[in-house]
Amino acid sequence: MNHQLKVTGMSCGHCVAAIEKAVKGLDAQAEVSADLEKGEVAVSSDVELASISEAIKEAGYENQAINA
Repeated sequence: MNHQLKVTGMSCGHCVAAIEKAVKGLDAQAEVSADLEKGEVAVSSDVELASISEAIKEAGYENQAINA
């Protein structure tokens, strides 16, 4: 499944790495792509969006799903 999230506070490569680590902690095969300029993260994973969102929040980043 593909998920798109708006992430608040993501401003650098370290932020992207922290988010990627959080998501890959749930699904090592997940594909994570971040757009710092837009403040968006795309995740391709079989894990439910709620779990991904919670993992990103636990990493320190508020987020919400973007309805496609």
